[in-house]
Amino acid sequence: MIVVVTADFEVYHEVVGELRDRDVEFTTVEPGDPLPTAADVVVTAGDAVDVDVPVVVATADDPRRAVEEALVHVRGGDGKTVVGIDPGTRPGIAVLRGGMVVGAFQVPAEQAAEVVAEEVEDEADAVVRIGDGARLAGARIVEELDDVRVELVDETGTTPSLGPGARGMGDVLAAVNIALMAGEEIEGRSIDPTEGEIQVIKSRSREASEENRTITEALARKVAVGKLTLEEALDEHRENS
Repeated sequence: MIVVVTADFEVYHEVVGELRDRDVEFTTVEPGDPLPTAADVVVTAGDAVDVDVPVVVATADDPRRAVEEALVHVRGGDGKTVVGIDPGTRPGIAVLRGGMVVGAFQVPAEQAAEVVAEEVEDEADAVVRIGDGARLAGARIVEELDDVRVELVDETGTTPSLGPGARGMGDVLAAVNIALMAGEEIEGRSIDPTEGEIQVIKSRSREASEENRTITEALARKVAVGKLTLEEALDEHRENS
């Protein structure tokens, strides 16, 4: 059982709200009072506690992280954070702590690295596992990640069959599977875009511009390697026309 022990009302309010949202069994005691015999972990705002169970320090700004850590202790996990990424134009991102999925996201590709960085912040043993598909999108994400171990995973077969009502969940579920698979540690991905990939970007530029404008191959190559966004490439093409 999770026990909340703090005199800080703001932290108490946020942590208890997070626990209730997750329908997690918990109880509260005043600092200095004895813990119930069923206590597995204490969540506190930093109040001095002398207990024989693990202690998790929470903040009002980020109660989710504290509750997730407490749940890892309750379930007997190791607490290690693993992030899986299914790359693409809107990558699926899954966050696992102690083997349990605690967060899922699907964001535009340019926001993916920022989301991942926030999830692994201050966690020295965190691992980011990224699928080897969508090479260019994946390479840009990897290049934007600093000070975190990154593994490249063969994503073959990671997208599950989706039944009725599950439309749109494929990328996130694939990210969960990628997070669960060990990959090859990499420091970066240097990729020369293929002619087909260049043509796809040029086609996207035509679709994205009101004037049916197609950027040059040189600009498309800069987009492919992350030196320009598609919008920046279109602006540059307009200026040079």
